[in-house]
Amino acid sequence: MSIYKARALRRRSGLERKIALAGFRMVLPSMLVISVFVIWPIIRSLIMSFTNWNILRNTHSYVGMENYVKMFGDERFLNALKNTVEYTLWYVPLLMFFSLLFAAAFHMRFSGSGFYKSLLFVPAVTSMAIVAIIFRYILDGDIGLVSLWLRKIGISVPDFLRNERTAMGAVIFTSLWRWIGFNTVILLAGMSAIPESLFEAAEIDGAGNLRRFFSITLPLLAPSVSFTLITNIISSFQVYDQVYVMTKGGPMFRTEVLVYYIYYNGFNVYKMGYASAMAFFLFLIILMFTLFQLKGFQNAESNLEA
Repeated sequence: MSIYKARALRRRSGLERKIALAGFRMVLPSMLVISVFVIWPIIRSLIMSFTNWNILRNTHSYVGMENYVKMFGDERFLNALKNTVEYTLWYVPLLMFFSLLFAAAFHMRFSGSGFYKSLLFVPAVTSMAIVAIIFRYILDGDIGLVSLWLRKIGISVPDFLRNERTAMGAVIFTSLWRWIGFNTVILLAGMSAIPESLFEAAEIDGAGNLRRFFSITLPLLAPSVSFTLITNIISSFQVYDQVYVMTKGGPMFRTEVLVYYIYYNGFNVYKMGYASAMAFFLFLIILMFTLFQLKGFQNAESNLEA
């Protein structure tokens, strides 16, 4: 190796170290924030889950796996887990269906589509707590507008928020109204990125709207669909605001979900260790779906490249 080539390699390696150091300096503030507000709370929660800590009395003792064993023998926890899964199984498919439906409609650019798109997106910039307060009064069995209007035309309806058969449906409907616009915009952006030449070629070949949607739009929309699907599953396991504001987990624990039960144990009966165990269990569920999301993105990208 010549002396000139050796010097060039040293300069190159020195430049790469400078670039790496500059990159590290740029991400250092974000790493510090994530470490303080994300990583450390997770570690602290895991440590607390092995203790019997009463936050009111500020007493704690090491109990090992007792909180985790107790968790799976707690009927109220199992009920909250069941309610959370039920909420997810209804909410996510309905959200994806209507978001795809609206995105496909707006993609056709009909007259006034810009106005209706903005109207659909308005709830996405509104606080979930405010939305839940609005729907709590709209669906109230005594003073709710829906109940009053239906009674005026002679239709008898149940108290949506105090009836075991309708309370979960009311919570799901509120969540759908809040998030459909946001997911529609994401899916619409994915549709807009698909080359128009593909649709024109399919139209020339005689493919109708449905055939073009299922043969072109949906396969090429896989990354956007995967992103919205997994993020909505994760958010559905974290549902809390609308339950707290609208039903407080009732009636008869029918809408009590995991996050609400964690809050109840931590800040109502002050069993912070037990609440931490449930919170870490929820963290593992969300981590599982996050890893699944990353794997799905990799598969979608490899399919598109192929």
